[in-house]
Amino acid sequence: MSENLDLVRSIFADWERGDFRRTDWVDPEIEYVLVDGPAPGHWTGLAGMAAASREILSTVEGGRFEAEECQELDAQRVLVLVKHSGRAKVSGVEIGQMPAGASLFHIRDGTVNKLVVYFDRDRALADLGLEA
Repeated sequence: MSENLDLVRSIFADWERGDFRRTDWVDPEIEYVLVDGPAPGHWTGLAGMAAASREILSTVEGGRFEAEECQELDAQRVLVLVKHSGRAKVSGVEIGQMPAGASLFHIRDGTVNKLVVYFDRDRALADLGLEA
């Protein structure tokens, strides 16, 4: 198993427990991209990524996500197929009823320098030229 795959699995292991404190995996100039979902956008740096993530998580009650599958696409990219759960605070919609998502980690020199998050897995797979 590759170091990149191990790194991403360790990040998700923390996240699945609701622990977002660890930042040793983050490149200081990380690009954080939310392609779709409730607040699409692009941020740079740990502070920008943290603020955007807090904003998203604040809209969900009992929000959880888990890695269903981790796949190394090449020497610098790992794709994670993600299952979400929880309830939207405003609408009350169960998050698990929404399409599953995906996260694409770009890794250089042992840290993630770009993280692209898709709330719609099919869009991620299409953007990457992979089958849905």
